[in-house]
Amino acid sequence: MYRDSPRNLLELIEPVVQDHGFELVDAQARQGQGRAHLRVVVDTPQGDGRVTVDACAAVSREIEHGLDARDFFSGGSYLLEVCSPGVDRMLGRQKDFARSVGRRVAVETKEPLAGRRNFRGQLVSFEGDEAHVQTESGEYHIPFECIARAQAFYPFQAQGAKR
Repeated sequence: MYRDSPRNLLELIEPVVQDHGFELVDAQARQGQGRAHLRVVVDTPQGDGRVTVDACAAVSREIEHGLDARDFFSGGSYLLEVCSPGVDRMLGRQKDFARSVGRRVAVETKEPLAGRRNFRGQLVSFEGDEAHVQTESGEYHIPFECIARAQAFYPFQAQGAKR
């Protein structure tokens, strides 16, 4: 999640993303087989996911220059991916949760809460740094700092359904 990204990585990436008129949703660096993989997720300030491929490419080029200039990956090769959150979007920041109230979500916690780590249901509210998720078995209050991963799902309507 965004809050778990290394500070030096965020300090390099976030100004570039903001200069392009976007917000940084997440930045994950992982060591792969022989090379690092850096995945950067950007969104519009409205949180609507309307980030074009051309915009992602422009942000990617500028981030790449910064990474290379600082030798961020210590001379090793790396794969850089810049993308938008997509339709079924990850929730990495508190404001992402606040924007997703009312949507179906999947939340995975770092440690078990009430005997479980996975919660699927409707995000009823996000208040006081706590996600309130209504599942089939009841409502759960999940502290933001306990969340390992979360995703909100686009509310597709069945064809012919009334609006």
